[in-house]
Amino acid sequence: MANALVQFRMDDTSKIQAVNICEQLGIDLPTYLRMCISRLVAENGIPFSMKIENRGSRALNAMKEASRIARDTGIADMTLDEINAEIAEARK
Repeated sequence: MANALVQFRMDDTSKIQAVNICEQLGIDLPTYLRMCISRLVAENGIPFSMKIENRGSRALNAMKEASRIARDTGIADMTLDEINAEIAEARK
């Protein structure tokens, strides 16, 4: 059973943000800190990242990927009229 007390100070804003993130992940802050220390010791380093996906990030990543594909295929500089012509042709 745990018997060591670890304390540290942090600013209130950071604590509130950390508590909110932990709640969204379904855990409390002390549980998160115990998880971090256990994994830190077991892996001899920081072994993981836990992030809440930003709802907009999937759309942004899709747009970035579409832009990359357009650049790679040489169509990134198409005008709106050229794009509409391509769409019209594909619908025939």
